[in-house]
Amino acid sequence: MLQSKSFVRKTKQGKVVKVVREHYLRDDIYCGASSCKVCDSSGARLTSSASTILIVDTNVVLNQIDLLENQAIDEVVILSVVLEEVKNKNLAVYNRLRALCSNSMRKFFVFSNEYHRETYVKAMVGESPNDRNDRAIRVAAQWYQNHLGNATRVLLITNDRENKRKATEEGISAETVESYVKSLGQPGLLDLLVQPPSQDLGMEEVEDLRPSKRKIIYTEHKPMSEITAGLHRGIYHQGKLRVNRYNPFEAYVGSESIGDEIIIYGRPNMNRAFDGDIVAVELLPQDQWHEEKSLSIVDEEDDEEENVHLVPNSADDAPRVTNQMQGSVGDANAVLSRPSGRVVGVIKRNWHSYCGSLEPMPMPAGSGGVAHALFVSKDRRIPKIRIQTRQLGNLLDKRIVVAVDSWDCLSRYPSGHYVRTIGEIGDRDTESEVVLIENDIDNRPFASQILACLPPLPWSVSSEDLANPIRQDLRHVRVFSVDPPGCKDIDDALHCTALPDGNFEVGVRIEMTPEAEIISTRYTKSVIKSCAALSYVEAQARMDDSRLMDPLTADLRNMNALAKVMRQRRIDRGALTLASAEVKFQIDTETHDPLDIGMYQIREANQMVEEFMLAANVSVAAKILEHFPLCSLLRRHPSPTREMLEPLLRTAAAVGLNLDVSTSKALANSLDRAVGDDPYFNKLIRILATRCMTQAVYFCSGDLTPPEFCHYGLATPLYTHFTSPIRRYADVVVHRLLAASLGIYKLPGIFQDRPQLTSISDNLNYRHRNAQMASRSSVELHTLIYFRKRPTDTQARIVKIRSNGFIVFVPKFGIEGPVYLTGRGDKGSGEWLVDEQQQKVKKIDGSISYGVLQTVRIHMEVVEPQPNRPKLQLTLI
Repeated sequence: MLQSKSFVRKTKQGKVVKVVREHYLRDDIYCGASSCKVCDSSGARLTSSASTILIVDTNVVLNQIDLLENQAIDEVVILSVVLEEVKNKNLAVYNRLRALCSNSMRKFFVFSNEYHRETYVKAMVGESPNDRNDRAIRVAAQWYQNHLGNATRVLLITNDRENKRKATEEGISAETVESYVKSLGQPGLLDLLVQPPSQDLGMEEVEDLRPSKRKIIYTEHKPMSEITAGLHRGIYHQGKLRVNRYNPFEAYVGSESIGDEIIIYGRPNMNRAFDGDIVAVELLPQDQWHEEKSLSIVDEEDDEEENVHLVPNSADDAPRVTNQMQGSVGDANAVLSRPSGRVVGVIKRNWHSYCGSLEPMPMPAGSGGVAHALFVSKDRRIPKIRIQTRQLGNLLDKRIVVAVDSWDCLSRYPSGHYVRTIGEIGDRDTESEVVLIENDIDNRPFASQILACLPPLPWSVSSEDLANPIRQDLRHVRVFSVDPPGCKDIDDALHCTALPDGNFEVGVRIEMTPEAEIISTRYTKSVIKSCAALSYVEAQARMDDSRLMDPLTADLRNMNALAKVMRQRRIDRGALTLASAEVKFQIDTETHDPLDIGMYQIREANQMVEEFMLAANVSVAAKILEHFPLCSLLRRHPSPTREMLEPLLRTAAAVGLNLDVSTSKALANSLDRAVGDDPYFNKLIRILATRCMTQAVYFCSGDLTPPEFCHYGLATPLYTHFTSPIRRYADVVVHRLLAASLGIYKLPGIFQDRPQLTSISDNLNYRHRNAQMASRSSVELHTLIYFRKRPTDTQARIVKIRSNGFIVFVPKFGIEGPVYLTGRGDKGSGEWLVDEQQQKVKKIDGSISYGVLQTVRIHMEVVEPQPNRPKLQLTLI
């Protein structure tokens, strides 16, 4: 059956055109119930024993997805009209719903009501899209009840009062989410329900609910129409809010409209915005702007004190740590204040689930009732969240997951709901899972559809593989691998064969002169047989042992000699040799606890492998771009702005260094000259330089122009990731592009869809960033475990000055953290001055001063200033 509808629309050129759309309706769309005598039940998802089948409306899915994911909720029909509406309103919830519907262990069935002849409904004259969709849901529910008969109850779940009323009048069974959950007899499920904003009361209002006690704590957010107009007129500025990890009452919004970061100081000025929210900001009057170093680092127990995050407006409530400004108005060396502002609206929320624990509290009188509790996230940047729970006694010693529902301007804290329990607080496996959840990393087993793409185990190279003309047999070549010790993915396979003409053939299929000039590059699928699986340490030991003259060691030495030439050539082009504070743990094989901790050591063997992987990546980037100029997946590293490099320049100037940052080559040369008597000084400067860089990102070649493709850090015009497909999805995409460029496989259709490729690139960048953050969090977790029973005295370097202390870096352990100079309640002699010009903080009487990059001796010890939030405390000795 064919339905058609027509409408007129105006084009961008102002022409009016008639659009006709055809809608095909069918009779053979099955209901999905195995008990049905009419439909084909071979693909049924709903069981025959189900006495009740649920149909949920769009708002239930959008607001109660945590409840739907609970195993207690099953036998659910998801209508196509609901699925499409959810997709348009919230892509994250849509993906979670699709995962539920495709999970063979769950009984969720998608019914295409929009294409079934008996359930499709036309919009009536004057009917809103929302009302039409509600009517379509009711029609589908009625059809299901008639179709399945009285043996099965079909229940519509909706919190829409009008929709429920109409359903009841039409003879459809309907209940609210809460009433249905109560009927299940599992009180804990009620904790999963999202509470409507009207119930958003602050903890201080719970004891007295009289309206007169309600007071406005935060400013109302501006409506989107006013925000949009303000952005166009330059009154407001848009950007992503980033909360300082050392001070949750200090945030920054990077604004393209003013070309600088705007400081947002204090919770009132943050105005209920969360870390990662896209916000609209209004600049404060200039006399309220803050100079960055006058801001402070906040101690754990200060987290929720109002006086900590109020902006000083007068001398009476100014901070006791003052800022010594150098120079005068006309002085070129004068220190200028940074733009400060306040959030006037949230354009896009970044709310998600958070991991933490409940703030300790006495059990309320009686049992089984609703308790109001405060949830404290492990991430200090997240404010406390108020939840209601009926299982307080079971949750007080657990790490739990909580989702945010709303934040009313009358409430000090946002409101949320309990999602699930992770495990006991302090348990290593529990805390490791917290790291994954907090960074949105899915560690569930691969789905059956993904595993179906792999050949069955046990697998070995077959005669058919060897006979395939697209795959070259290279088992006769002396191939070896060099990887980190204990590495499970042995992927850095190399070979270096001396040719009769004096040149070398180097894996990954690059021929090459003794001067490391690439003569030609060849790409092929192959079969190899590794003669040795070496770690970096083992490879380095072979190269260093002059007694070893075997062919494998000779290959290593030849490759290392070529790599040194290649590396120097990159440096001559302007490639940066940066450094990072990468930490290495020695783990007990039985307990999995850390036995030792230290900075990761880079050897020549590491650099050798890196050079050839870089060469392969550059070569592949050129190959795929040649064949697919508009749909290649590349990786770029944008040049840092002068503003981004300013902290590095200030630090360098304070210790007498003059860094030239005009080009990557100039910066590289400056870093090479930044040496002193201290052997660690240069590495520290390079670590600080690394932190001023932009993030390298994946992108679709059709989205940018060739000059924007360049990789600043590597000083190369083209780059991609090809060499680690077992670790990165980006490499898998690039392998498909390369195979298509060689005519081995046909290019998948998705590569013709540039917006889709752009979306994939954005997701790759998001996932790559999350993996980095998870790595850092894992280091912090294992650092806490290691130092819990090992208080230690050691040396540290000051890397950032703040008004009440400084941030230090501990070279021996690769750890960074705050050191406080002012304790709570310090008076008089505890006052300090910040000297911006010299990058120093000193006592008013001049008796003590500390400067950036200065070495200090500190004591490291794990403490717990707030329950269930242990931290590594660094104090001056």
